[in-house]
Amino acid sequence: MNLEEIREFCLSFPSVTEDIKWGNDLCFLIGGKMFAVAGLDTGQLSFKCTPERFAELTEKDGIVPAPYVARYHWVLVEKLDAIDEDELEDLVSKSYMMVWQNLPENVRKTLSKQ
Repeated sequence: MNLEEIREFCLSFPSVTEDIKWGNDLCFLIGGKMFAVAGLDTGQLSFKCTPERFAELTEKDGIVPAPYVARYHWVLVEKLDAIDEDELEDLVSKSYMMVWQNLPENVRKTLSKQ
């Protein structure tokens, strides 16, 4: 997967917005909360995962704890070929769902109506 394919995939989820932060990082958000960040300069991707998957993923070459947010179980995929496309899509989907489920109920209801 390349960054444009990742962008299209992330924007395919309901109510997702995108924003450029920290200079040149493309952030994907649901209800104002990030679920994935793509480095436009670096070609890297960060996303949230479960503690179990965090431990598994950071054992792989090319995947490290994400700077500043590893304590929240975010990983940084340094090389997009470090993980196959199907697994990457599954992990990003799960990141979206984790963030969605942690949104306040009134925010989820508002977003569902859009």
